[in-house]
Amino acid sequence: MFKRLLISTVAATAFLVSGVAHAKELMIGAKSYAEQQLLAEMTMQLLNGNGIEAKAMTGLGGSLMRQAMENKQLDICWEYTGTSLIIYNKITEPMGPEETYQRVKELDAKKGIVWLNPSKANNTYALAKRIGDLEGVNTLSDLAAAYQANQPLKMAISAEFSKRNDGLIGLQKAYDFKAGRANIVTMHSGLAYQALAEKQVDLGMVFSTDGRVAAMNFQILEDDLGFFPSYNMTPLILKEVLDAQPELGVLLNKLAAVLDDATMQRLNAEVSVDKKSVQEVSEKFLQENQLIAS
Repeated sequence: MFKRLLISTVAATAFLVSGVAHAKELMIGAKSYAEQQLLAEMTMQLLNGNGIEAKAMTGLGGSLMRQAMENKQLDICWEYTGTSLIIYNKITEPMGPEETYQRVKELDAKKGIVWLNPSKANNTYALAKRIGDLEGVNTLSDLAAAYQANQPLKMAISAEFSKRNDGLIGLQKAYDFKAGRANIVTMHSGLAYQALAEKQVDLGMVFSTDGRVAAMNFQILEDDLGFFPSYNMTPLILKEVLDAQPELGVLLNKLAAVLDDATMQRLNAEVSVDKKSVQEVSEKFLQENQLIAS
């Protein structure tokens, strides 16, 4: 199945650059990681199951997928509100989830791209601890208080996160604390999960919908001041495609409505940790939520 779904980045790039006109089927684009592959597969099965021909092209880089949507070489994709705001539109001013969504929706409307209803799945930065450890530290304000009291809590983060204003720099400013160099351990973001699980550190930088959060028994600290930007997963569709087939918006909004952080953690874990196929996980989820027939 995976061979059927997963088209190599090289092949995908060649197709998109060629400027081939739309085939009869709708084209769903997705980035290369498990979460995006799941979203593309679920979307394809949802549409196919409701009599609409569609196929998925995964393995795209973020910029390539964005370019393909703008050039009308893709019909549908799933994007994150914060990614569009910060990366594609270069807007870095702090704003809440609803304002972020409304801003990117307005900006993309000018390009013929419609943002449908956002899901409750917010794949943003987060800090996590092991469940049962660090009693009394359940929010980022709790963590700030611990550092203010000079508790030597080791934090594993990526080098990028350590330098970003929407990462450690801004986090320390927003919550008024300094972790201190001795307490910061920089490493590849994927290794932070293992370091936390193996008790090499007390805290780790994670992404909130990553399947390893649940699989490794981590607890995400509540961002009680709402510092981290919102990265709500949202279906995007070309306006001309939606105008021609309004039922697409209804179907995609139904799918968005059943996705949240816990759900995506579980689905991502089934693929990345349990090694189930993207097709199997997607089909079961859609059937459980009565979005396609069993």
